[in-house]
Amino acid sequence: MSLLEKASQIDLSKFKYDLPDDRIAKFPLEKRDHSQLLHYLNGKITHQHFYNITELLPKNSSLIFNNTKVIPARIHFKKQSGANVEIFLLSPVEPTPEVAQAMLVKGKCVWHCMIGNRKRWKEKDQLERFFETKNGKVKVTASYYNHEENFIQFKWDNDTIPFVEIVEMMGSTPLPPYLNRSATEEDKPRYQTVYSKNEGAVAAPTAGLHFTDEILSQIQKSHNIHELTLHVGAGTFQPIKTDNVIEHDMHCEQIQMEKSTIEFLASTEDQIIAVGTTSIRTLESAYWYGIQLIKESKKEFNIKKLYPYEIGFDHLPSRKESFRAILNHMEEENIESIHGDTEIFIFPGYEFQVVNGLITNFHQPESTLILLISAFIGDDWKKVYDAALDHDYRFLSYGDSSLLIP
Repeated sequence: MSLLEKASQIDLSKFKYDLPDDRIAKFPLEKRDHSQLLHYLNGKITHQHFYNITELLPKNSSLIFNNTKVIPARIHFKKQSGANVEIFLLSPVEPTPEVAQAMLVKGKCVWHCMIGNRKRWKEKDQLERFFETKNGKVKVTASYYNHEENFIQFKWDNDTIPFVEIVEMMGSTPLPPYLNRSATEEDKPRYQTVYSKNEGAVAAPTAGLHFTDEILSQIQKSHNIHELTLHVGAGTFQPIKTDNVIEHDMHCEQIQMEKSTIEFLASTEDQIIAVGTTSIRTLESAYWYGIQLIKESKKEFNIKKLYPYEIGFDHLPSRKESFRAILNHMEEENIESIHGDTEIFIFPGYEFQVVNGLITNFHQPESTLILLISAFIGDDWKKVYDAALDHDYRFLSYGDSSLLIP
């Protein structure tokens, strides 16, 4: 039986657990690093606090962080009738689909969006808002560019201001839907990692929310730290609704990795600890990009959701060989960073090629992320989640943390 045939028989109900609403952390703790930390090492579980993480990291290990920055992607307009319309930014369309460039566009742009109260916003209506800036008043308009596709065109009448500043003026923090509350001023800094840099995510890489500058300084004394970027999309919250899990419509997310990180991965013998499921998805996707370069001479970085299973896990090049292929490509093309897209779907049956350990929060039942955790530590995911529930851990985005080392 092939890997995909086996995957098609995955019973999603076996990845369900009872998560009472009062176990979902609706607000962050006062101090980031005071969250509980479940330490899973070779099947053994101990309970710690996140401020102890430095002493729990394996010797000769390096941490890889996702430095994406959450944008205030919920934008509200009010029609003349008084009706409120919420526009939730998903991904850029024109003049560029690349998030980093799209945030710097001036004058006008088009984004794929979700529309709240859509029935009250007619196809030919134009929405308006006005803002006072140091350069005078700015008028921002929103109109349908493609009504069926929910492509929204934004225009503003000051072409010295990039879109990222327009969003900062207009938007609010895009909290996960399961928090079931409006964003507060406190959420602006707290639903953001202290090392966030590259604007473009519409959901936080929440495993990183526990880190403080002090903890990062401690870690750097004995471990290497490197960064990458995966702009987290709203699809990360999309539940699996298909009976056959491999038919789930995986969201596509944009990746950027700098040459220095590729060089490190092409040469190190260290164990690699991914900070968050977004980092693990990026690292594993980059490995498969190296395989594409080796096996297919394919230069476009675009990993489809089932590509690893179609290739198979037998007789694969090593981590070093794969990243060396990427590095050779970068040197041939004289580029300092690689940009790509990934839909990679990691579920039981996947064999990890890059990552040896994972720092992550506790995820929703029957979700793609629970499947990833199961792929990483096997059926012990149940033991980990039972232990977390028994010890009053807080769950989901603002919840507690775990360090998983199989």
